[in-house]
Amino acid sequence: MAKISMIGAGSIVFARNLMTDILSYPELRDSEISLMDIDLERLELIERLGKKIIDENGFDTELEATTDRRESLENADYVISIIQVGGLDAFELDIEIPNEYGVNQAVGDTLGPGGVFRGLRTIPVYIDMAEDMEELCPDTLFINYVNPMAINCWAMNEATEIETVGLCHSVQGTARDMAEYVGEPFEEVNYRAAGINHMAWFLNFEKEGEDLYPRLKEKYHDSETYEKDVTKFEILKHFDYFVSESSIHMSEYVPYFRDSEEWRERIHRRQGEEPSSSYGGEIGWTTDDESGVYLKVCRKKAENFLEDMEDMIDESDFEINRSLEYGSRIIHSMETGNPTVIHGNVRNDGLIDNLPEGCTVEVPCLVDKSGIQPTDIGELPPQLAALNRTNVNVQKLAVEGALNGSKEKVEQAVMMDPLTSSVLDLNKIRKMVGELFKAEDEYLPQF
Repeated sequence: MAKISMIGAGSIVFARNLMTDILSYPELRDSEISLMDIDLERLELIERLGKKIIDENGFDTELEATTDRRESLENADYVISIIQVGGLDAFELDIEIPNEYGVNQAVGDTLGPGGVFRGLRTIPVYIDMAEDMEELCPDTLFINYVNPMAINCWAMNEATEIETVGLCHSVQGTARDMAEYVGEPFEEVNYRAAGINHMAWFLNFEKEGEDLYPRLKEKYHDSETYEKDVTKFEILKHFDYFVSESSIHMSEYVPYFRDSEEWRERIHRRQGEEPSSSYGGEIGWTTDDESGVYLKVCRKKAENFLEDMEDMIDESDFEINRSLEYGSRIIHSMETGNPTVIHGNVRNDGLIDNLPEGCTVEVPCLVDKSGIQPTDIGELPPQLAALNRTNVNVQKLAVEGALNGSKEKVEQAVMMDPLTSSVLDLNKIRKMVGELFKAEDEYLPQF
C-alpha cells in the first residue's frame, strides 16, 4: 500500500482530478491518500468528495484528511504539492502593483515580478516542508505542481536532499492542440519536447515517420487557426519551433508582445474555440482582461466555489476518467514497474548542454520502478537555448535571493526579466520591487 500525501488539497478541482487519476488505476486503489490543507472548510469538502468516489465504487482506498502537515507527511511514499502561499490576495498584489508601473502580466505566476514574488512566498514554505520530509519520509518522491515551476524546483534541488520532480500539463496540452491544428488524432502523433517549463520546444512532431512541422507551419496563414495561438505561431515563424504553454503565457516570457497594445489585443482577442491549454474562456477575451486575465478567472471561480463544490458532491454518478496529468502515471509506474514516459522538470545535470548546469529543465523522462530517469538531450538549437537562457537568468537570481534573503538579488532578477526590462528603466524597476516587498512583507519571512 502506497501512501500519497496531497499538500494543499483545498485546491479542490486539482485535488479531485489527481485523486480520480490515481483511482483510475486498479493497482492503486488500495493506496492510502492523505489530504492536507490549512483551510478546514475546503478540506472537509474534498474529503466528502473523495469518500463518495471511494464508497460508490467499492474501492479499498484509505482516505484521511488533516490540517497537520507532519501527520500527512509521515511515512509518505509520494508527496504532491498544490499549495498557493498567500492565496488570491497575494496574487492580486503580484498583478496590480506591476500593472501600475506599466508591466502588463496576463498570468504572472511563472516569470516577471509576479512569478518572482510567488516564488519568494513559496520557497520558505518548501524548505520548511523539506525539513519535515527529511525527518518523516526521507525516501519520498516530491511532486511539485506549484508555479513558478522552475524556480520552486531549483530551490528544492539546491537546498534539500529530497528527490523532486516538477509536473505541468503544458507539453501534453500543447501537443494535443498541435494535433488538432494539423487534423490528426492526438493519440496517433509522436513528439519530443525539451527546454524549460512553459518554454519547452517541440523538437520532433510526427506521425508514422511523417514530419508534421511543414503542415503546422502552413497554419500560420490560416487566420482561424492562427488566432487561437498568436504568440506561438509568431515564435514558430521567427524561431522555427513550436513552444509549449498558452499564447498569453508565452507572451509574458519574451519582450516582443505585451509592450504593444496592438499585439496584446491580437493575443487576447477570441475567435472561435480556444485551444485546450489557453486561459480566459470563462470570462472572454476583452481588452479589459489583458492584465491579470488568470487572476480574474480565479476570482470568478472563487465567487461560486462553495456552491459549485456542493453541486459536484451531489452528482449522482461520478465517472473515474483519467486526465492528461502525469502525477498518477508516475506513481503507477513506480509501484508496478510498468514503464511510462513523461515530460518532467528536473535538475540539469548534463541533460541540456547549452543551458546552465543546475538549472531546472523540462525533458522527457522514463519512469519505472527505478524512478525518474531523464533523457540526455544534448544541445538545443542555439536560438531556442538563447530564449531559454533569458528566463533562466531570472530564475537563478530569484532562487539566490530567496535562499539568501537578498533583496538586491531579487531586484536584479526582475531587472533581467524580458517583459519588465522592455517597459521600465532600472530605477523604476527598483522602486516597483520595493513596493512589492512592502506590500507582501507578511509572506516573506526570509527578508
